[in-house]
Amino acid sequence: MGRFRGGLRCIKYLLLGFNLLFWLAGSAVIAFGLWFRFGGTIKDLSSEDKSPEYFYVGLYVLVGAGALMMAVGFFGCCGAMRESQCVLGSFFTCLLVIFAAEVTTGVFAFIGKGVAIRHVQTMYEEAYNDYLKDKGKGNGTLITFHSTFQCCGKESSEQVQPTCPKELLGHKNCIDEIETIISVKLQLIGIVGIGIAGLTIFGMIFSMVLCCAIRNSRDVI
Repeated sequence: MGRFRGGLRCIKYLLLGFNLLFWLAGSAVIAFGLWFRFGGTIKDLSSEDKSPEYFYVGLYVLVGAGALMMAVGFFGCCGAMRESQCVLGSFFTCLLVIFAAEVTTGVFAFIGKGVAIRHVQTMYEEAYNDYLKDKGKGNGTLITFHSTFQCCGKESSEQVQPTCPKELLGHKNCIDEIETIISVKLQLIGIVGIGIAGLTIFGMIFSMVLCCAIRNSRDVI
């Protein structure tokens, strides 16, 4: 009996440790998502009228899952401390929802990468052509693109040189830079999403093991 209670206590502390880690991970996910959305490349790009809103869907899901992770981490600690099967069962369900959300984010980031890249490249080419037709009309949009992606023009920068960043050294093809930067950022979102999904699996295992152990201990008593 003493050995059984010792094992139960060990599982409980493992779950408490997991929930602390999960809460911290949720905080990090929110910080990462907000920085990614409102800082740097994405912030500048989102100010444009034709910015691809679907491009941010995976990011919004990631931030929402991060907020849920923080709440669930606290919720899980309460369930472990009280040794409540009901609370632990609810905790497992919440983890399952988070798991689905994070997998969706990861898959969306990897599968939708090509579509997002083509969309932004099309936006750039439209701005580029508008500028060549009317320098006053497309000036602001083209400056935003060049500043955001630190590039200038396509095969050549001569026709759009006034809109290029002054600090840019040499010529960088914007079509190539758009593909490189967006690909890297979406891969990062996908990796974070899949990584958090993997972490939730351990939480679901710990919660179910503890829930079963609590039930068995009461049966023994």
